[in-house]
Amino acid sequence: MANSRPSGRLLIWLSFIVALILQAAPWPGELELFRPSWVLLVAFYWVLALPHRVNVGTALLLGLLWDLMLGSTLGVRGLMMSVLCYVVALNFQVLRNLSLWQQAILVALLTLAGKLVEFWAEYLVSVITFEPDRLWAVLLNFLLWPWLFLLLRRMRRKFSIR
Repeated sequence: MANSRPSGRLLIWLSFIVALILQAAPWPGELELFRPSWVLLVAFYWVLALPHRVNVGTALLLGLLWDLMLGSTLGVRGLMMSVLCYVVALNFQVLRNLSLWQQAILVALLTLAGKLVEFWAEYLVSVITFEPDRLWAVLLNFLLWPWLFLLLRRMRRKFSIR
């Protein structure tokens, strides 16, 4: 019998689907401000780990799916994801050599930049106001990054995703 392991591409997309489901999962009203950007974190990991497989095009597609799922202006999160994943892909060799906590700080800064790009793109097409409370999610992304990184790395090594 040939190799019975699932395809690497299939597992990568399965992780994206799980991230989209986690992104859509309801949170209690008072904790909604702390909702992490699951899709962005998972995309950061795969761009960092496998930049030849997951790149700006994948990030754009994920952002468009995220917009469709939320029912928001189409392309806002696609723009944000593609810009941020471009920055990660451009510097992936440097980012790989940082410690997990240094990576978490950079992920938090990139998430903050993403929230600002998201606001800017929404502001261009509709009337919205900036809510600084929405930035609490950056802190949770900072705390989640090391754990998510280790979990996805374990999955990548166990299934030999290359």
